[in-house]
Amino acid sequence: MINLKDLNLFQTEKIIKDESLPSYRAKQLINWIYRKFAISVDEITEWSKALRESFSKKYYIGNLILIDRKISRDGTEKFLWKLEDEEQIESVLLPDKDRLTLCISSQVGCALKCRFCLTGQIGFKRNLKVWEIIDQFIQVTRLIEKDAKKITNIVFMGMGEPLLNFENVIEALWRFKNLLQFSPQRITLSTAGIIPALKQLPYKASNIKLAVSLNTVDPEMRSFLMPINKQYPLHELLNSLKEYPLKPRERITFEYIMLKGINCSEKDAYRLAKLLRDIPSKINLIPFNPWAGSEFDNPDEEDIVNFQEILISKGYSVFIRKSKGKDILAACGQLKALYS
Repeated sequence: MINLKDLNLFQTEKIIKDESLPSYRAKQLINWIYRKFAISVDEITEWSKALRESFSKKYYIGNLILIDRKISRDGTEKFLWKLEDEEQIESVLLPDKDRLTLCISSQVGCALKCRFCLTGQIGFKRNLKVWEIIDQFIQVTRLIEKDAKKITNIVFMGMGEPLLNFENVIEALWRFKNLLQFSPQRITLSTAGIIPALKQLPYKASNIKLAVSLNTVDPEMRSFLMPINKQYPLHELLNSLKEYPLKPRERITFEYIMLKGINCSEKDAYRLAKLLRDIPSKINLIPFNPWAGSEFDNPDEEDIVNFQEILISKGYSVFIRKSKGKDILAACGQLKALYS
């Protein structure tokens, strides 16, 4: 059996041709999968019953299986999905005024082993397939449509490093734009800095927003917190970002996880301001979200605000990201796809 969501546009058109069906059937099939979110071939009512029955003998529409759905006190929702090979991933839906952002995963687990991230502690299992990436959007949309809600933004900030699943993420971005008709300008991809893929990204997926997980200005400390820094050093990453093509008024977002006693002193703030001076930037300060067994703690509120004020005084747009979903382990760095 062939999963129709596993096929790209060319492959979909080819199977329609191989089955000796009129070419317009491909457009109908795409429409039912990516616009009407059909979960089975039998739902394609534009097709005769006989065609649906014969087609279903060879093809099916794959779907992530919802295992659990948790809702935080602040309205954040976390979804636990089972994949066809029994692996599990999580997605998070984040409400914020008139925005409803879906945080999606790109890998099962993560190979980067960032010390502050719970996902990194479970290790890397495998890359997500293209359809498993986009189906997080499809399945969540199906669930929230009943409440007349609509996803307004997508962030690749869930489990995994998107640029280590580069080809599948690029194809997923293409499908978001061309099949799901979701604006790439409302999609943000976050990376720890996989330089070779980062250099290709703006030419493979234009108009999406870029976020970079920075977290410290000290190269040695960054290697300690983020071992990927040993392979792609901070200075090389920053040089690549200086050359990253941006449109007028467009900026790169730098994510800075604040760890008490580690990276949130006044000296760190001044060094950060100097480090980013040649890159059009905005900075998201993210107070650490503790999890059981973590070696770190979140900083004092006074230190967070002081850090922000120093950066603002240097001309940066700086936002303190309010943690959401902490009571259901849905906040930044807390995804693990395992429930006790």
